[in-house]
Amino acid sequence: MSLVEQTIARLRNQGLGVAPKIQRDAPKPVAPGSNHAKSMDLGMVGLRTAGYLPEEGKERPFADHYRRIKQPLIEKALSGATTAGEPRIIMITSALPGDGKTFTSLNLALSMALERDISVLLVDCDVAKRHISAILSLAEEPGLLDALADDSVDIESLVVQTNVSGLSFLPAGKRAEMTAELLSSNRMRQIMATLCARDPRRVMLLDSPPLLITNEGRTLVKIAGQVVLVVRSGQTPRQAVQDAVALFDPQQAGGLVLNQVAIGREQLYYGYGTYGIAGDDA
Repeated sequence: MSLVEQTIARLRNQGLGVAPKIQRDAPKPVAPGSNHAKSMDLGMVGLRTAGYLPEEGKERPFADHYRRIKQPLIEKALSGATTAGEPRIIMITSALPGDGKTFTSLNLALSMALERDISVLLVDCDVAKRHISAILSLAEEPGLLDALADDSVDIESLVVQTNVSGLSFLPAGKRAEMTAELLSSNRMRQIMATLCARDPRRVMLLDSPPLLITNEGRTLVKIAGQVVLVVRSGQTPRQAVQDAVALFDPQQAGGLVLNQVAIGREQLYYGYGTYGIAGDDA
């Protein structure tokens, strides 16, 4: 049995999916001191057309799969357990490009936002590619990199509230030099601590670069309390999975998502391109 198969066997209660509903009877309260003057409509129809949400009629099985992914992550995030990092900071990454970590980040955020006891902040930490910022039409908006470069910027003022109750987004920000150094700085740790402190119910999902090809990805491992590794079925080499897993502490292991698994004539994931090409997923 391969490493991936062994991992999937251990994590057989986890899977893939997206929440079919995005509305609540009442919105969640905003934490005191939060600044959500910025807001946006996610444009669910456009996201579905572009392949970032499941096709109509397939929402329910995806939702069930994502429930199995999110529950242990949320339980650990709210437990206060000591890990190698803050457990409310969850890093979504992959070993190599093209494995589907951006799809996973977006759909996991949507599913988590359905929970009444937490709020979700999706952060675009793939600062070189800024793919999730682009698909949400926020690539040119100020964000994480701007706050890292300027200590006077209040990070909360850059958070964009979405029309999905309980879900907000922090863009990558304007392009900058030496991004690995910015992400490894004390300022980055201060920003993450501030975002956690402003809302004790907040869980942060970091859409992060692949671990094996960027310094930025390995830097973010030092900040996250949980790491979710996305693996593309039949494509990601076993050695790449092993090398990626070796980069984070076992206490940080948040699970493995196996992408593009064929079930009969269908697949659970679809539509991925090559890392570094504009318009493709990572």
